[in-house]
Amino acid sequence: MKRKDLIYHYVKKNTERLTKEEIEFGNGLTTLEIAEELDIIRNNVSKELNELVREEKIIKISGRPVRYVDKTCLVWKPLTTKVKSYKERTLVDEKKDKSIKKIKNKSDKTLFDYMIGSNGSLKNQMEQAKAAIFYPPKGLNSLIIGPTGSGKTFFANAMYEYSQSKSVIDQTKSMIIFNCADYSQNPQLLMSHLFGHAKGSYTGATEDKDGLLVKADKNMLFLDEIHRLPPEGQEMLFYFMDNGTFQRMGDTEERLTANVRIICATTEDPDSALLKTFVRRIPITIQLPSFNDRPAKERVQLVKLLLSIEAKRINKRIVVDENVVKALLGSVTYGNVGQLKSNVQLACAKGFLNSMDNHNEVLIVMDDLTPIIQDGLINLAKHREELNEISNYLEPRLILQPDNSVYILEKDAYELPFNLYEIIGDKAALLKAEGVNAENIENFITTDINLHLKSFYKTNKLNFDNEKSLKDIVDQEIITLTKEIRAMAEEYLNYHFKDNFLYAMSLHLSSFIKRSKEGVVQTKTNKELENLISSYKKEYSVALMIKDHIKTKYQIIVPEVECWYLTMLLVSLREQNLIGQVGIIVAAHGRSTATSMVQVVTKLLNVQNIVAVDMPLEMSPHRVYSMVQEAVQRVNEGNGVLLLVDMGSLTTFGNKLMREMDVPIKTIDMVTTPVVLEAARKISLMDSSLDEIYDTLKNFRGYSNFLEYPHSSKEDDVTIKTYQPKAIITICSTGEGTAVIIKQRVEELLATFIDEDIEVISISLLDMDSTVKKIAEKYHILATAGVSKPTIQVPHLSLEELFQSFGKERIKQVVLDSQDEELSLVESIDTKELCEDYLGTYFTFLNPKKLISILWEYSEIIEVNRKQSFCNSLKIGLIMHIAGVLERVLLNDTLSLQEEYQEDNLYLDAVLEANAMVKTKLNLVIPDSEIFYILKIFDKQLEE
Repeated sequence: MKRKDLIYHYVKKNTERLTKEEIEFGNGLTTLEIAEELDIIRNNVSKELNELVREEKIIKISGRPVRYVDKTCLVWKPLTTKVKSYKERTLVDEKKDKSIKKIKNKSDKTLFDYMIGSNGSLKNQMEQAKAAIFYPPKGLNSLIIGPTGSGKTFFANAMYEYSQSKSVIDQTKSMIIFNCADYSQNPQLLMSHLFGHAKGSYTGATEDKDGLLVKADKNMLFLDEIHRLPPEGQEMLFYFMDNGTFQRMGDTEERLTANVRIICATTEDPDSALLKTFVRRIPITIQLPSFNDRPAKERVQLVKLLLSIEAKRINKRIVVDENVVKALLGSVTYGNVGQLKSNVQLACAKGFLNSMDNHNEVLIVMDDLTPIIQDGLINLAKHREELNEISNYLEPRLILQPDNSVYILEKDAYELPFNLYEIIGDKAALLKAEGVNAENIENFITTDINLHLKSFYKTNKLNFDNEKSLKDIVDQEIITLTKEIRAMAEEYLNYHFKDNFLYAMSLHLSSFIKRSKEGVVQTKTNKELENLISSYKKEYSVALMIKDHIKTKYQIIVPEVECWYLTMLLVSLREQNLIGQVGIIVAAHGRSTATSMVQVVTKLLNVQNIVAVDMPLEMSPHRVYSMVQEAVQRVNEGNGVLLLVDMGSLTTFGNKLMREMDVPIKTIDMVTTPVVLEAARKISLMDSSLDEIYDTLKNFRGYSNFLEYPHSSKEDDVTIKTYQPKAIITICSTGEGTAVIIKQRVEELLATFIDEDIEVISISLLDMDSTVKKIAEKYHILATAGVSKPTIQVPHLSLEELFQSFGKERIKQVVLDSQDEELSLVESIDTKELCEDYLGTYFTFLNPKKLISILWEYSEIIEVNRKQSFCNSLKIGLIMHIAGVLERVLLNDTLSLQEEYQEDNLYLDAVLEANAMVKTKLNLVIPDSEIFYILKIFDKQLEE
């Protein structure tokens, strides 16, 4: 018995005899009860229960927890028609359940009338659809074209409902839906589903079976992703369109007839993806626009609609900040309405979690959005005119009521197969009962939300087919050859290759075969490369197999040097064992110095792999060493640890720890908040090694030129930044062929959005890093692209990203972000507010409201004295340090004096003036030992 049937029979058996009073009293089965009784995973039970509700076999009773009963025991009207909160139980009968799914209106309006864009971007498409439905005598077959997530399935459902409302199709029927992609790897099975098969037509065909054409007789058949139907299947289908007859697979005698209206859908260009003879049989082609091609008003309406759907599902009012709506709109880069829907669901899930104690309302603010969705606001801000137009349709607060009339498809590829809000509510109640505090409950459930949504959308329509864009530049024959080579290589080498193997190898082979046919083949040997491949004998053996494969298939002689390049390409595409990020430990003298810096950084960047170790003066170095040792164990994920320290004995710990623990450790002294911030940023945004991070931090000079020296007579005191032309580097095994193709692609994408000169340079895998370093001496490198990622600290674009439809957006983001990447993380922050919040959270004896103005004045006194303007990063570091100084003075726990400060220090007078202000206002005297370390903050910047 199938799992769904098992669950249904259990619910039916245990609830079919319940009375109205028993149900009102709270009887009925919960998901957890069913899962425990049948020993089935809870999420699977929830999925099947929701499917049974959609099939109208069982009824869901709203409340906490949700309960399910057999439909036969509910034949009366619901006790309540409006849910006041998620804790109040209410019965939902069949009429109410259907009212959620379809709009009921006395004016006989159809879904077409309610569709967003019906009088705008979709007006012509709707007229085409109606013409197809009414065309005598039996209507016209239609083809819906549009990018992934643009609403093709929704539009097909609208056509079906309209046909039913006009009595063209029986209202008791349901549209037959079939996605050709589900069986694209097995064309025989695909056509069997569509046309049926005769007994014995293929192995496993033990009896005659009808296909979908028979089931769709006198009905409508929706064939999604029709381009996945093989040519022979397209021929059989257009014969049916012409004659109304068809044969089952393997049946050469009996011809069957059916009266079927066919709607097809595809994301591809019909002229290249479908047989011309097939396309000619479909007279109506309906082109749906992408989300970003629709007018601003419609895009705002779509966000409101999707939020209304979630409001109805949660049964609470949803209140959304204006900037959240803008961020959601700007977050749509490739997945159209489907991507928007997933982002809305994620935002609502987080908002629901944070509003658990509010029974009537869910508030969604920017902090509820993931960083990627938050970036949507930045993306939108880059298009000023578009942003202004969208703002015309928004209020400061958007309010969506749960009783708004909305349409929800009964079967939607973007609908989650589980009730996300039910999961959140149940888990929150469970954790609360276990005594977990609110902050940890949020952390647990936020992780859960992301895992659920990530796993779902990874396996559904937001997962793109890598071959789609590749077919535009590489013959299908080459793609097939590459797949054969991969299977052969993985079997021989006994390891797997990266996901970009298909792109990298097929582009290389295509280029080589083309050059071979033109007689332009590299035969010049390279001694350095020959010596290099001696370390990769197994990969070289595979290269020789590829050589034989090409010789057999194309009658082309592959030179020895090409085998060397193939060897290096195989090595570069090998899937490495995944290791974690570099860990960060911040260790500094004082009760809270290190903690202060780490808390600032974690608030800004939300990093996880960072630990603070504070060293009060009374603590022995031996005890601190043990604490740092424990911290290394906590943050080490296999890629080493970066130890950021201030001074003294802490600077000696790294080498000793490395010897004892066998963990790579790099130490940087005189740590400041900007240094910690930059380290965390580099590690979280770049796939970098410990050595690479260490090298960049040694030369780190802050986030802007915040120090100026108007009175200095020394020219060397001023940092002069020379202009370097910008470049993007493309990489393949040889530096020719494939790299040239990649270069052309990058240049095409750049030409679509920027007038600035950006040079695209092609290089080989051979000596890749040293070549990149040489280029970096002359150019400002914005990004790299190609088959392998060099060690330089810039974004890397994979071949998939470049050749997918969203390649333009990806490279555009890289180029535009490079213009203000260093400043964007810090300069956009309300520094004073951040510091005040920090003081209140992490200091015990300081009043943040009173102290923040004094600390701010402290910084301003030094700025005025030195006639300079500090950037936010320096202000944050200085203010946090002075706060720590004042608390140490209060506790009589100031730092000991290591050495005398220099009387001619450029900043001494300014610091003494600021200290005098502190004495006047707080009656606190900052000792010389602390002044020494305050001056060190500025000395460090001067050194850089």
